[in-house]
Amino acid sequence: MKDWAPAIIASALFALLCPGGILQMPGRHRPVDFMNMKTSFASIVVHAVIYGLLLMLFLVILEAHLYI
Repeated sequence: MKDWAPAIIASALFALLCPGGILQMPGRHRPVDFMNMKTSFASIVVHAVIYGLLLMLFLVILEAHLYI
């Protein structure tokens, strides 16, 4: 059996944390902008760091597994 948790968690986090989709941190005019569909280099870096930290949390620290 294969472990599907890494693929599912990584895909879900990538979809939820794309800058400008749901929220953008830091925003262009405010600290957090919602649903503006725009991005900047700073927001890309912030979202990449959050993505990496959450991915490490779920896969390394919590050791999530999903066998199908």
